[in-house]
Amino acid sequence: MPVYDYECAECGAFETVRRIAERDEPVACPQCGATAARVVIGAPSLGGGSPDAREETGGYGMRHFGGCSCC
Repeated sequence: MPVYDYECAECGAFETVRRIAERDEPVACPQCGATAARVVIGAPSLGGGSPDAREETGGYGMRHFGGCSCC
């Protein structure tokens, strides 16, 4: 299972192993038990596509832009 980053307002950042289907659901902080939201970081653009390239949605809700180099 994948590891995801979460951030507790009181305790700070932590990682947790979760199923992909549960990745966006809040999780309890392992230190204080407060609800923590997932940290979402955008991937940098590697170029190759035009700025007006059409966005496509792939598996698991991942977004790909025309000319992306990830796949």
